[in-house]
Amino acid sequence: MKSAGSPQGTGLRVAMATPEMAPFARTGGLSDVLASLPKALGRLEVKVSVILPAYRSVLRGGFPLEDTGVRLRVPVAQREEEAALLRTGAGQATSVYFVRADKYFDRDQLYGTADGDYADNGERFVFFSRAVLEVLKLDPPHVLHGHDWQAALAIVFLKAQPQRYPELATARTVLTVHNPGYQGLVSAQDWGLLGLEAAYFTPRYLEYYGQVNFLKGGAVFADAIATVSPSYAEEIKTPERGFGLDGVFRERARDLVGILNGADYQVWDPRADSFIARNYGPEDLEGKRACKAALQQAFGLAEGPETPLVGMVTRLAAQKGMDLVQAALPGLLDRGAQLALLGTGDRVFEESFRLLPSRHPGKVGVIIGFDDALAHKVIAGADLLLMPSRYEPAGLGQVYSLKYGTIPIVRATGGLKDTVQEFDPTERRGNGFLFGPYEASALLQAVDRALALFQRKDQWAVLMRNAMAADFSWDRPSRAYLDLYRRLLAGQSPG
Repeated sequence: MKSAGSPQGTGLRVAMATPEMAPFARTGGLSDVLASLPKALGRLEVKVSVILPAYRSVLRGGFPLEDTGVRLRVPVAQREEEAALLRTGAGQATSVYFVRADKYFDRDQLYGTADGDYADNGERFVFFSRAVLEVLKLDPPHVLHGHDWQAALAIVFLKAQPQRYPELATARTVLTVHNPGYQGLVSAQDWGLLGLEAAYFTPRYLEYYGQVNFLKGGAVFADAIATVSPSYAEEIKTPERGFGLDGVFRERARDLVGILNGADYQVWDPRADSFIARNYGPEDLEGKRACKAALQQAFGLAEGPETPLVGMVTRLAAQKGMDLVQAALPGLLDRGAQLALLGTGDRVFEESFRLLPSRHPGKVGVIIGFDDALAHKVIAGADLLLMPSRYEPAGLGQVYSLKYGTIPIVRATGGLKDTVQEFDPTERRGNGFLFGPYEASALLQAVDRALALFQRKDQWAVLMRNAMAADFSWDRPSRAYLDLYRRLLAGQSPG
């Protein structure tokens, strides 16, 4: 059995537990982060392994999977469940492992249907978190890095029951909170599933207004808490953005850091993107016209290079500002703009947006679902990308769009305001447009500023090149995570 010990030079080993990783399992930006951050850390010669559930999307996705031969006996409540450990390669420095237990994970979706979450999500991710620790006992890392509520209990179990995991005694723990709006709340009646002492079902630990809160537990026990932008690290300490956990985040302020998510420019670069109609770059913007025409055709929009085209690639949820889009849409169309929307999410929004193309033929195109190739086509072909989020921990769409010269219109919140700066025509600085109040009128004022500049082609070209020059690669964030790991292992404060 290996001992985690202390890393010498570049021998640092990090295990990431996550519910998502592209291309294997994805519902949003978390999956892109897990596809990119381990690779970036690998370039710094950190040995990263990733562990996630073997969902149906993994088993039937055509990925090269290897059965490691490892069989796990995973404690859940007073019983043990069996699991197999699968593996696939994802680059020299990264190994990806899947916990296979079909009774929990062989389902159509990751967490639920459009009608709601799976009723046994609590048990599913209790099982997953315990399974992660069983895997890590076989090859202990220096750092266990959990992502969101689905992996938070791995940190809880390790810290609350160290006697069960002596092999991991020296491992340090990090919890990245990607979106505290999702916390993993289950009924107090399910407390027995966790196999923890009753003393931990208190407000000091995992109890939350009579329920069990997985994310809270991780935030209480982790050696360090990271969230995905500097602004959001401050926002979650407020009642408005902490979703009831602001007190925990304030208490752990010394251990809380904000590290801005990056973009993988090997995937998102208009000069080499194989999904788009024609490649282009800041030195030659002509190809964007072909991408716009292709997008208008794909979404059934009237073709015209001078018609301002607003794109959205989004989860159809209240957090993403979909009610604001509904309220602002008449004004947007009255201004002569088109809308191309790609997304899936809550049934009420899916049904509402699905009706729009027939009501506004040639002006609104909507495709319900997620398609990676179409996402690239929207980002490349639109003139503007709309992200009117009620809150946004980091956001990746606006970062991708900047590289493509697709100008973001965003609400000034979280990571959106950390990456988008209002364009100043006089100083010729900035890369997009922002608005503050969560109101349709404020959104439309930002649209007006954008459309006025769109008519001034010389200024618009300056804005596009400003946007395309922005660098939000993973180089800096990965070094920030490496510094965090090193500080923890040296016994220093994360901040």
